[in-house]
Amino acid sequence: MPLSDMAIRKAKTREKAYKLYDELGLYVIVSPSGSRLWRMKFKHRGVEKKLSFGSYPEVSLRDARKLRDDAREVLAEGKNPVLEKQRERIRAEALAENTFTRIANEYCSKRRRDGDRAWAPSTAARCEYLLSLLDTSIGTMPIHEIEPIDALTAIRKIEKRGKLESARRTLQLAGAVFRYAVATARLKSDPTRDLRGALLTPTVKHYGAVTEAKDVGKLLRAIDAYEGQGMTKWALQLAPHVFVRPGELRHARWDEIDFDAAVWTIPAEKMKMRKPHHVPLSTQSIAILLEIRSITGSNGYVFPSMRSRTRPMSDNTLNAALRRLGYASSEMTAHGFRAMASTLLNESGKWSYDAIERALAHGDTDKVRAAYHRGTHWKERVAMAQWWSNLLDSLRSGATILPFPGVRVG
Repeated sequence: MPLSDMAIRKAKTREKAYKLYDELGLYVIVSPSGSRLWRMKFKHRGVEKKLSFGSYPEVSLRDARKLRDDAREVLAEGKNPVLEKQRERIRAEALAENTFTRIANEYCSKRRRDGDRAWAPSTAARCEYLLSLLDTSIGTMPIHEIEPIDALTAIRKIEKRGKLESARRTLQLAGAVFRYAVATARLKSDPTRDLRGALLTPTVKHYGAVTEAKDVGKLLRAIDAYEGQGMTKWALQLAPHVFVRPGELRHARWDEIDFDAAVWTIPAEKMKMRKPHHVPLSTQSIAILLEIRSITGSNGYVFPSMRSRTRPMSDNTLNAALRRLGYASSEMTAHGFRAMASTLLNESGKWSYDAIERALAHGDTDKVRAAYHRGTHWKERVAMAQWWSNLLDSLRSGATILPFPGVRVG
């Protein structure tokens, strides 16, 4: 006869444990202490085995029968329900450990070592910081339990603080973490997939830059008159000649500079596009570097921190110096030297677009084209670097006519 709830509840304890049978292998063990434990006996490949379903009444009669039927379905597939239950427990424990923060850290570690796609140190630090903003919201949640509303609520906390661009970028990074979890078989789908358009759109802000030829000379003379820390002045003096990204300039090391060949080779791991970048050095650039080396020596960073030579100059040093010179962030930034060079070099009509783009280390999606142009435009880039430095000297000296048509100073 099948069991009933009343029969289980009224079962009296005995000196020894005994069994109350239901159907299809399901039974209850009534122990001397009064506990009632669900068991199921079955045969797998001719060997009798037992499966535990918990205790009554925490697991009701109906639930126990459902668990028994599920186990019988597993048996029908030729599998061992005991082993499948163990595997399910291991999977559940693994999923519980796979919190958003844990997988985000794993993803960031991968991106730091991701070959040609690896993040530059500054990019990695920024991305890790943005993802850390989610630690107190979805960070401790198992990633498979996070739903779109959870992710959106977490991101909107950043948005409400007026950090619109940070919110937008954090949403992108969170999506990348979720897609990584999908790719590593710990998540079925990205919960941020349909959140596009949910956030406020930030106003695009361009880097402040002096791009009018008539103002370049004024800026260069202001830099020469800078009365702050000497290392900062040298960095500001070199920046317009080489027009690399500020992070690349700050992280320059002496062992990257070949004075004999007049080339600065920036390793791939420091570049935004994850490709080595060769910067031809004009005689003016060489002179500035030699002056620095005569004071600091030729080991470590070219522009070390004031606090420690083992660290590079702070990322805000050059912008702070430009503010001291009277240039607002909307007028000139450390990144603005790139826009200055790009604008005037293109306006000159003297240099090919590809040579200028290579000098700026902009990426080319066509790998064959990129490899071809990297080689064919080197001589042009060397000549362009010297021409550009000569032009800067001319403007610094108060030139009123530039050596190309259509642009005048004053």
